[in-house]
Amino acid sequence: MSYPTELVIVSGMSGAGKTEAIKSFEDMGFYVVDNLPPSMFGAFLDLVNNSEKITKVALGIDTRTYEFFDTVDEIHNILREDSNQSITTLFLEAKDEELVSRFKETRRSHPLADQGSLLSEIRRERRVLSNLRTGAQHIIDTTDLTPRQLRERLMRLWTEEENPIFTVNLMSFGFKFGAPIDADITMDVRFLPNPHYIPELQPQTGLDQPVYDYVMKQEVTEEFYQKFTDLIYFTLPSYEAEGKSTLTIGIGCTGGKHRSVALVERLGKDLKAKGYKLNVIHRDRPTTENELKHHEK
Repeated sequence: MSYPTELVIVSGMSGAGKTEAIKSFEDMGFYVVDNLPPSMFGAFLDLVNNSEKITKVALGIDTRTYEFFDTVDEIHNILREDSNQSITTLFLEAKDEELVSRFKETRRSHPLADQGSLLSEIRRERRVLSNLRTGAQHIIDTTDLTPRQLRERLMRLWTEEENPIFTVNLMSFGFKFGAPIDADITMDVRFLPNPHYIPELQPQTGLDQPVYDYVMKQEVTEEFYQKFTDLIYFTLPSYEAEGKSTLTIGIGCTGGKHRSVALVERLGKDLKAKGYKLNVIHRDRPTTENELKHHEK
């Protein structure tokens, strides 16, 4: 069974912003594959066409991929063999001088690097991609665009909004299981009084009212929470203004069961009241009797 799929080819000059564009398409809900070998186009589209969950695909193609083809029509024909959906091509470019400056700033090698100068490699790439540029439905010159401005331009083209809905991920965790590597902000609350040492509270979690009340009634907890939320409320609008689509805040205690869970629950309610879209994750909180026994060992 074939499902409807929106397919966008993302290409252009090296250094013109393809990486930022790819990230923007991911934030818009596209399934993104970058530099897929041409021999795998058919198998990939078979997978996509048989998945009801993948409805939007962005396929990154750069000079190394395009050198396998003579024209953009050849790419489209290959893709259409396995997909009857419309195909849109986005081509990103910038002036030679700006591309030279960007490569010197990042100290990266050009994909066509050989014995020639950087400028000659850029001009050679421009010739190689000339047919792809000609056949593109959207051409964006990023010479004078910041990454955020490029992102906003793409949002206008492919969504009704200039920016995706800003989402805050709140995560409680236990340091003894390791700090989350994907957290943007990590707060250690192991300095707060620990319900673990209260016999009647030890088997419970921060989702249980007695544990929640114990954590929150501590004077140090209230003082900390006010200072911490002052920081969060101050920084969130700036993260959103910079074009960040998600922010992950991790709050950790020793086992990720009591203090961190209670604080994430409280912060979640307060942020929701302020209108933020939230995902709340209690990474290490035991949720079944067996998990609880395992957790206590």
